[in-house]
Amino acid sequence: MKFFLHHKIYSTVILLLVCAVSAKAQDIHFSQFFQTPLLRNPSLAGIFKGDIRAQMVYRSQWNNVTDAYRTGSFNIEYKKPIGRGYDFITIGGQVLYDKAGTIALTSTHILPVLNYQKSLSTERNMYLSLGFMGGLVQRRIDESKITTNSQYNGHAFDPTINNGENFSKTAYSYLDASVGMSFNTQLGANENNNIYAGLAYHHFNKSNKTSFYGNIDLEMIPKWVGSLGIRMNVSVESYCTLYGDFSKQGNYQETIAGLIYSYRLGDPEDPRYVLHVGSMLRLKDALIPVVKIDISKIAVSVSYDANISQLRNASYGRGGFEFSLSYQNFNKKDNSSSNAVRCPSF
Repeated sequence: MKFFLHHKIYSTVILLLVCAVSAKAQDIHFSQFFQTPLLRNPSLAGIFKGDIRAQMVYRSQWNNVTDAYRTGSFNIEYKKPIGRGYDFITIGGQVLYDKAGTIALTSTHILPVLNYQKSLSTERNMYLSLGFMGGLVQRRIDESKITTNSQYNGHAFDPTINNGENFSKTAYSYLDASVGMSFNTQLGANENNNIYAGLAYHHFNKSNKTSFYGNIDLEMIPKWVGSLGIRMNVSVESYCTLYGDFSKQGNYQETIAGLIYSYRLGDPEDPRYVLHVGSMLRLKDALIPVVKIDISKIAVSVSYDANISQLRNASYGRGGFEFSLSYQNFNKKDNSSSNAVRCPSF
């Protein structure tokens, strides 16, 4: 009986996940959301000091509860001045991969992005951006790994009995699209003090091809995301950065925000190393300590979700581990933004 109960518990969780993905389609998210700017808002593409940026994030969650949720993100951006160099255009793309649970519920996203940054100041330190991102998403499951209580024969679990689920397909693909606007500007006389704010509308095409049961009445639920970032110098050697996101998708909403303190090691004007320490808070869910180090143009960061939600007793306070790697630099050509833009410095 214990064996059957274990299978029943796992099956219930699995089927709830499948239904949640089909009906609600809640999105992939990361604790190091500041390392996935395109996932937050396509108009945040190019909001950094440099011409090119590449970022990778890997997340592993709930290893001690069930088969781990493993999520990966890779994005790349290339920014180029246009016209007289006051405005910029950024092209790039976001690739996402997510695999979850016993039935290997897998999602793959390939999403190109385009962002136009319009200068609002002759000093080139205030910009309004409009960005679009869209592409292909595929989801699939391994039906052979599904177990349900329909396979209980009255005495024990019997894997030879049909599980009772009638999926019309075990994989589907659909087109997805997002749009966003953001504003960023220098704060005061110090060009290293900056702020950005943005609003994005994801899944605005509301695809109805998002069900393993072939139910066309189920549409992808759009999501609103508001983003904020503020960077302020504390001293010649140090500065603080505040990040925050608020997301709402149907009845589901999430608030995550945090503060990171950064210290330049060596020459403050051109430090070889910058050490960052801080913490994020996902409201009513997790406290997330973060450590990051910049080594020249490369940055490495790690974080861990300490569960503070109602699930903390079942998870023993454990949540998700994340690792990220990023690179950003100027291309050192005549059309580089190094001589045309003063902000931002995120």
